[in-house]
Amino acid sequence: MTKPPFILAIAGGGSTYTPGIVKSLMVRLADFPLAEIRLYDIDGERQDIIAPVVEKVIRDHSQSIKLTVTTDPEVAFSHAHFVFAQMRVGQYNMREQDEKIPLRHGVVGQETCGPGGLAYGLRTILPMVELIDLVERHADNAWIVNYSNPAAIVAEGVRRLRPQARVLNICDMPVAAMRNIAAVLGVDREAVTVNYFGLNHFGWFTQVLVDGVDRLPQLREHIARFGLLTEDAAATDPQHSDPSWVKTWRNIKPLMDHFPEYLPNPYMQYYLMPNQIVEHQNPGYTRANEVMDGREKKLFAAAAEYKKTGILPDAFHVGVHGSFIVDVTRSLAFDLRQRHLVIVENRGAIANLPYDAMVEVPAYITANGPEAVTVGKIPLFYKGLIEQQLACEQLLVEATLEGSYEKALQAFTLNRTVPTMQHAKAILDDMIAANQDYWPQLAQAYKEGIAQ
Repeated sequence: MTKPPFILAIAGGGSTYTPGIVKSLMVRLADFPLAEIRLYDIDGERQDIIAPVVEKVIRDHSQSIKLTVTTDPEVAFSHAHFVFAQMRVGQYNMREQDEKIPLRHGVVGQETCGPGGLAYGLRTILPMVELIDLVERHADNAWIVNYSNPAAIVAEGVRRLRPQARVLNICDMPVAAMRNIAAVLGVDREAVTVNYFGLNHFGWFTQVLVDGVDRLPQLREHIARFGLLTEDAAATDPQHSDPSWVKTWRNIKPLMDHFPEYLPNPYMQYYLMPNQIVEHQNPGYTRANEVMDGREKKLFAAAAEYKKTGILPDAFHVGVHGSFIVDVTRSLAFDLRQRHLVIVENRGAIANLPYDAMVEVPAYITANGPEAVTVGKIPLFYKGLIEQQLACEQLLVEATLEGSYEKALQAFTLNRTVPTMQHAKAILDDMIAANQDYWPQLAQAYKEGIAQ
C-alpha cells in the first residue's frame, strides 16, 4: 500500500471546481497528507488564471506542499499516487450547444441527460481513454478517481476500452441528495446510510437509514409538501441551490406523487416528465449560461482581484463535490472500506440486470477498488426503465468506437427524452454540425450517408 504523504494530480486543473476541491483537501490534511498537488490541463491559459487562487488556498493551510502547474502530462503524472479527473471536453461553449440544440427541437436541453448528455459523452470517451494511457505510462500504479461527466457513458467506454484500468467512477449527485435528506430529517449527513440502485443520474433510493431505522416513510410525507427541500430551503448545498436547482429539488414531489415506492435521483425529472421540463426551460438562456455568468465569472473576477490587490474575495465554496472525492480517495488510500455510492461493473449486484452493466450502487471502497453491495432483484418497472437507458448508453459508446452514424441515431432515438426518431435525427444532425472538430469519424460517416 502506498504510504503518505501523497502526490496528487488534478486533470482539468483549470476547472472552476478546482479551488473548492483543493480547499477540501487542505481542511483534511490530517486525514490525507499531501506532498505535492499538480494541476494539469490542456488549456494552459485558463489553468494559469485558476492556479494563483489554488496556491493561495494551499498556502493558507500549508507552506510545505509543493504546487506544480503544467500542460505536460509527464510532469503531471510521473510517480503520482492519485489522479482526480474532471475533464470538460469542449468547455462551457460546447455545453451551451449541448443544451440549446435539443431545445430548438422542443426536447430537454441538459448537460448530462438526453441528447446533450449523449453529445457530451461522444466528446469525452476517447479523451478519457487517452488520459488513462498517459497516467499508466508515467505514474506508478496510480488510482484515477473520475468525476468527468457524463459518468455513466464514460464508465461504459472505459469498461470497453481499458477494462483493467485503475479507475473509480463517482458522481456527487446522490451525495447532494443525501445532504438534503439529512437536512430534512434534522440529522448529520454522516448519520444517513442509504440503499440505492440504478445507473448514474438514473436511479432510486430504496431505504434511508438513520440508526438502523428506515426514515423513507417520513421523507415521503415531507416531499409531498415541499419536495426534497427543507421548509425554508435554507439548508441546501450552495452548489445545488441556484434557481434551476431549487426547481429540480421541488420536482421530486410530482415524481413521487406518481411513483411513491422509492425516492428518485433528481435527474429522473428529465426522463419521466420531459414535456414539463421543456416548458420551463429558456432556449436562449440555459444552465450553461447560468454557470458562465455565475460561478465562472465570479471566480475569474476574484482571480483578477487577487492578482491586482493580493486579496482573494470569497469566490468559491467547499461543497459535496470536493468533500466526496476526498472521502472516496482516503478510503482507497488507507483501505478504510467506507461505504459510498459509486459506479461499478454490475457482476450480479443487481441480479436481474446484465452482468457487465455499469451500475450505481453502494460499495465498500478498499485499496483494491470497490466491492459492490448486493442489491438483489429489482422490480420490473425500474428494470425496464434502466434497460432502455443502458441500451441507449451502450449504443452511444459503440457509435463512438465505430464512428457509426446509424448507432448514434439509434442511441438518440432510444433516449426517453426524445419523442420520435425524426426528433432524434434532426437533433443528431445539428449536433454533428456543431461537433465536427470533436467527432471527425461521425461527421465523415454522416457525409458519406448523405452522398449515397
